[in-house]
Amino acid sequence: MEYTLAIGNAPDSIPAGSSILLVHPSTAETDRIDVEFVDADDAPMLIVSTRTTAREVVQKLEHYGVDPEKAVILDTLSAERGYTRRQSDHVRYIPSPGDLDSVVEETRTFLEETDGPARVSVDSITEMIYYADEERTRRAVEALLALVEDHGAVALFHIAGGVHDDEVVESFESLFEGVLELDEDGNVTASF
Repeated sequence: MEYTLAIGNAPDSIPAGSSILLVHPSTAETDRIDVEFVDADDAPMLIVSTRTTAREVVQKLEHYGVDPEKAVILDTLSAERGYTRRQSDHVRYIPSPGDLDSVVEETRTFLEETDGPARVSVDSITEMIYYADEERTRRAVEALLALVEDHGAVALFHIAGGVHDDEVVESFESLFEGVLELDEDGNVTASF
């Protein structure tokens, strides 16, 4: 099975089980690429957000004309920030962005319940490293990649390139089937 990939300069489609890393400047606007990825077809979508709250993810989706009810949002920030949270079919909460085991388990649950094509967005590896550490983050990313592959889903992970040493970015790039690089002007280059 192939998934459509509606992102400029990237291939038109990618095989089921593939994951892509989006490397971007810390100040770059990544929302457009993220929404183009998750909304390229009717596959259920899981948006794992370690950078913004569920409310902000809903606003992003609505801004780009995507029905937020189509997505399950995994919010890792609201509990830590003390915001009111109401668990629902579309929003799940993790106690803290550093609780990477729960992120992996909630992703596993989503993929098992979906039982078919699915798209996963993880924004971002940079925040995971900030709240946990590089080693724990790498283990969590590897576990998430294995889940995506096992369930025939596809995933897009974000990392802010300029925030990390080149070796760190390169070590994460090596885990992915494809890498998208976004520059300050919004141009995308792809290597698959």
